[in-house]
Amino acid sequence: MSLAAHVADAVARPVKPDATGLDAAIARATSALLGEQRADGHFAFDLEADAAIPSEYILVKHFLGQPDPEMERRTANYLRRIQEPHGGWPMLARGGLNMSASVKAYFALKIAGDPVDAPHMKRAREAILAHGGAAGINIFTRTTLAFFGIVPWRAVPVMPVELMHAPRWFPITIWRLSYWARDTLVPLLVLMAKRPRAANPRNIGIDELFLVPPHAMKRWPKTANQVGFWGKLFIGLDHVLRIVEPLFPAKSRQSAIDKAVEFCRERLNGDDGLGAIYPSIANTVLMFHVLGVPEDHPDMITAKAALEKLVAQNGEEAFCQPCLSPVWDTVLTTHALLEAMPDDTTRAEQALDWMKPLQVLDFKGDWAVQRPDLRPGGWPFQYKNDHYVDLDDTAVVVMAMDRARNKTGTRRFDEAIDRAVEWVLGMQSTNGGWAAFDVDNTAYYLNHIPFADHGALLDPPTADVTARCLSMLGQLGETVETSAAVRRGVDYLLVEQHPEGSWFGRWGINYIYGTWSVLCCFNAVGLDATHPTVRRALDWLLLIQNPDGGWGEDDAGYALDYVAYRPSASTASQTAWAVIGLMAAGEVSHPAVRRGIAYLEAHQGNDGLWDEPRYTGTGFPRVFYLRYLGYSKFFPLWALARYRNLRQGNTATVLHGM
Repeated sequence: MSLAAHVADAVARPVKPDATGLDAAIARATSALLGEQRADGHFAFDLEADAAIPSEYILVKHFLGQPDPEMERRTANYLRRIQEPHGGWPMLARGGLNMSASVKAYFALKIAGDPVDAPHMKRAREAILAHGGAAGINIFTRTTLAFFGIVPWRAVPVMPVELMHAPRWFPITIWRLSYWARDTLVPLLVLMAKRPRAANPRNIGIDELFLVPPHAMKRWPKTANQVGFWGKLFIGLDHVLRIVEPLFPAKSRQSAIDKAVEFCRERLNGDDGLGAIYPSIANTVLMFHVLGVPEDHPDMITAKAALEKLVAQNGEEAFCQPCLSPVWDTVLTTHALLEAMPDDTTRAEQALDWMKPLQVLDFKGDWAVQRPDLRPGGWPFQYKNDHYVDLDDTAVVVMAMDRARNKTGTRRFDEAIDRAVEWVLGMQSTNGGWAAFDVDNTAYYLNHIPFADHGALLDPPTADVTARCLSMLGQLGETVETSAAVRRGVDYLLVEQHPEGSWFGRWGINYIYGTWSVLCCFNAVGLDATHPTVRRALDWLLLIQNPDGGWGEDDAGYALDYVAYRPSASTASQTAWAVIGLMAAGEVSHPAVRRGIAYLEAHQGNDGLWDEPRYTGTGFPRVFYLRYLGYSKFFPLWALARYRNLRQGNTATVLHGM
């Protein structure tokens, strides 16, 4: 029995008398959002990260010796615009200077032709030097600069390509890494073995960004992860590898390179690229180039097409995206439309029909290393990524399909739902939680490898993805009483609650995102709103509401020494999450919810949508954040429409998993 069926006979509630303003806001937002739908039914919004990836896009072209003046000009326009008043470039809009992003942006602008004495370049240089100079860059940036001969290879930790020979049981193997780390690292191992020199046709350097000339530096700064037992152990291993790596047999090295190339070719993934993410796509292009793959070879053509597919163009500006997010954008928009247009599911069903054939039913990806006997059944985040379908997208697609079939009686989604549920259940980790792409990906010691200073080598279970999987199961009628998987998942979430009352958000900023997700799933699986865990979460959300009625959170919550929430400016998407979470816990009539709805109404733009310059998405906590340009379009509409439906309907209980 579905969640909706459990409350079908709910007692009628009075209709809110004056909903004119709310209805008008919903109508404007719905009309604007429908205007974004593509002819084939799907939605796709740009995905923005920091300055690093657009900068690297320029640097890749100069590594290859193939500058693209027009794209350089437009990307440079973008980089100049997002430079902060402090002179540098941040990890997320309006943030402080990030050394790696700033050094890459300066280098890209200089290599694109910006004079070093231009005011914006002078400000950037002074800001970088004032923060200790370019020696403070991360390991990936050091590696990029080593390719250009700007820093010596001794500044980069040793990562021998012979790692490709490591068996799956070995403590250090690519199969213990997350998919994004694995796909980024494998082609990079080839590049590090070859140590190529970038073509750099304009012979540009950036020694002026260092307080000490980089080739004169004897010791490079330690990375933040080089602490404790594992940190010291891996530092020692790095010292040993520097001595013995030159002695590795040439035959073994070539065999490892061959394995790496075959790994990449097997997963090339058409013009969506290896892993369908920028770092692995760019590294694949560079690897093919260094290995002498001809420009007209199908593999090189495919890899380059994948790189160009990531470029977003907007008039005189352009920027390379970290990846594309069409399935995620489409399914979340579908939920918003189902909420806003409950009596007309036509456009939502068009979106669902677009997503249905993207389900991977006949191919086992890298997840099958841990679950070899499990049938596939997931959806990707991108247009195509068969090796790496993910749990989050899959659960959200199932919930949207289930909503449509409950509303219309259609049976065309039944098989897709059944296969997806089978796969999701089979991907539950040992601790009861779910990760984004893998199972039991918890070799935490690997985050202390010197190369992993970003601390994001792994894909462990998280509260937000676990909540989404439980929401799916709950919407389909499973509860703590009926399902062992649900019991284990709920037990995991009860343990994961922060002392404040919130939950960590791995894929969105941050505790507001995690808490919204968990409150929705608790409602779906039948955990009573009077449960102490739920009450603590509600108290926390109510406590952190801003005076303007909205909610906001920045990246401070990702600090390793995080203790308590730090106030931040309200945003439309985070306000929507908080309001939806409160309503899931039965608080639709709470004054805080009304103030949140009023905030969204007051900040709706003339175009019917919301402006949100701040980043609310997360790539890797502490090092990489995302601005989903769709979040401020569909989440506020979702919140407004749900509020209207609950106030005007015959029950105050949310009938859906999210």
